[in-house]
Amino acid sequence: MTTSVDDTHDPALSSWVESANDPGTDVPIQNLPFGRFRRAGEARYRIGVAIGDQIVDLEHARLLSTDDMNDFMRAGAPARTALRHSLSQRLRDGSAQQSAIQASLVPMAAVEMGLPCRIGDYTDFYTSIHHATNVGRQFRPEAPLLPNYKWVPIGYHGRASSIIASGESIRRPRGQSKRPDDETPHVGPSARLDYELELGIVVGAPNALGEPIPLDDAEAHIFGLALFNDWTARDLQVWEYQPLGPFLSKNFASTLSPWLVTMEALAPFRAPFRRPAGDPSPLPYLDAAANRAAGALDIALEVWLQTSTMRNAGTPPQRLMQSNFRDSYWTVAQLITHHTINGCNLRAGDLLGSGTQSGPEPGQGGSLLELTLGGKQPLQLADGEMRGFLEDGDTVILRGHCARAGFRRVGFGDCAGTIVA
Repeated sequence: MTTSVDDTHDPALSSWVESANDPGTDVPIQNLPFGRFRRAGEARYRIGVAIGDQIVDLEHARLLSTDDMNDFMRAGAPARTALRHSLSQRLRDGSAQQSAIQASLVPMAAVEMGLPCRIGDYTDFYTSIHHATNVGRQFRPEAPLLPNYKWVPIGYHGRASSIIASGESIRRPRGQSKRPDDETPHVGPSARLDYELELGIVVGAPNALGEPIPLDDAEAHIFGLALFNDWTARDLQVWEYQPLGPFLSKNFASTLSPWLVTMEALAPFRAPFRRPAGDPSPLPYLDAAANRAAGALDIALEVWLQTSTMRNAGTPPQRLMQSNFRDSYWTVAQLITHHTINGCNLRAGDLLGSGTQSGPEPGQGGSLLELTLGGKQPLQLADGEMRGFLEDGDTVILRGHCARAGFRRVGFGDCAGTIVA
């Protein structure tokens, strides 16, 4: 089910692209994530692979015959793995093909990054039991978790048209909300705008309508992972979400980071999937020996905030929290399998959001709703500013990386967005 460690993960590998050898880089030669970029003045996006502070233009290097990422993704894991091995060989120190590839390098600083692929359908899950408990406690103190949570991966179908690339501004949404003491609702800009720290799971190989994907085959249908910020207007949400769930509070914007870190790159960072003692085991279709042994992923996640005041003063962003996807209550394979158990067909470029990733400790909430207890206890920032929810001019940056002794650090790059009025 899971990908295996091979020579492309060797921590001793170094690249003739010097910036890839920096211990702090997100993109050493052991990573090689895929994305889409375009140079100034170009209309179409090209497919590239990141290495240090450079991008390999795969079309220019004649390593890929298409400029359609979704077509490449549809080919599945064998094509992706073969290209990864070919690139690893060509980018290593001492490669006889250095000069040929060097002509295909483009500096990251000289390009515009787009979404890594065309997003087809979008489903958002709710996989962090810590987030579900934190939020449920605010509304149902006596029973934070609903009875189905530990049995079924909860999700809803979202809006794909408003998923945008990292760096694009987020216009504060307007909508209908109702304060507890008001007799009637009103329409206006959201006063309780929030971020949600998530992972995006991007589908590669599709399945046919009516054909569920077994758990042992699920990861073969995943192209890679990215960081995902599912912005939420909490005041719109609380008024509209019953009885059918999120709507205008969610569909105004969601931000996806530009690089897809492949399942192959993540192979060294697998972890056992374990449920807390006393919790029910997953139903048989969501359970397999390989998933129990190595279905979880050890991905450290962070949220950083830079206010306009900080930016004007030259103050760097401040980290608000840390968590780890290892604590997710469901694995990425289980999400794929559950999504298709009824015969639903997934297509190349479909996006599954993990849901907000919160940790078990205080201060590890993946949203301001949790960190500020619904705005009742605003955060005091290092420069003295206070935040209950996001204000205009605030830039939210999601970051993630994998680190383990005996392997090179692998990162996801930034997922950033700035709130505008």
